[in-house]
Amino acid sequence: MNTTTVATPSRWERFKNSDIVYYFLKDKVAMFSFAIFLTFVTASVFAPLISPTDPYDLSAIDIMDSELPPSWMEEGDSRFLLGTDDQGRDIFSTILYGSRLSLTIGLLAVGLQLLLGVTIGLSAGYFGGRIDSFLMRFADVQLSFSTMMVAIIVSAIFRTALGAELFSQYAVIMLVVIIGVAEWPQYARTVRASVLAEKKKEYVEAARVMGFRSLRIMFRHILPNCLSPILVISTVQVANAIMSEAALSFLGLGLPVDQPSLGSLISIGFNYIFSGSWWITAFPGIVLISLVLVINLLGDWLRDVFNPKLYKG
Repeated sequence: MNTTTVATPSRWERFKNSDIVYYFLKDKVAMFSFAIFLTFVTASVFAPLISPTDPYDLSAIDIMDSELPPSWMEEGDSRFLLGTDDQGRDIFSTILYGSRLSLTIGLLAVGLQLLLGVTIGLSAGYFGGRIDSFLMRFADVQLSFSTMMVAIIVSAIFRTALGAELFSQYAVIMLVVIIGVAEWPQYARTVRASVLAEKKKEYVEAARVMGFRSLRIMFRHILPNCLSPILVISTVQVANAIMSEAALSFLGLGLPVDQPSLGSLISIGFNYIFSGSWWITAFPGIVLISLVLVINLLGDWLRDVFNPKLYKG
């Protein structure tokens, strides 16, 4: 009697043959958006190798080079492709370093939102009762304020408590905490709704009968079945976090001047835009808009893929 063994496909093979890869390769907008996003990430990671100068190195900055126009314009300098800012820093280099800071803050802030929102949403949906009421009312109170208002209030409290100098030293960590705390209710409400639907299913009842603890049921069994909406929200929230950081830096409540992010670059250039130095604001603004746009396009594509009723191929 002949026995044939069927080779089990590897994880990579299963991924290549998955629906998400199939739909991704069919959608030109998604592929283009992902390519642009990957370009931004790669340029940000390798900023020290790509950028002509280090905007953090004060010895390499000459104030006499301030407000030089892009190299292709009259009075431009070939050393500075996109011109210089008010301190003589190369705009191209500051955009690369600023993108890295903006992306780092955005991704870490979303990570904190995930941790808080998923934990609170799971607890509220699974345990229900008074725990659910308390946590959701707390989320509702926070949602009644705008994200930017919460971020401004928390940022002002941190600045007052720590002082401007200490706040500047830990500005990145502070912004991650501020933006993360301001946005977690979005995750909590979505996860809670998914948990309420999942916890009534047979596999949850079977896990309870087998004597599994609540934490194991919540994180090992229910949470994996709630990942689709979490993925979609995370993509959009990265864009929102980057915009929040840019807005706070523009208002002077974000990163200090010696740590340029896209928002602080736009803020610096805004003071000089009417004097003719439009490039200080224009180029960081274009990069910020492009980055947020491609992330939002990827988020919309993910939403459609995970919702068959919306996806049209």
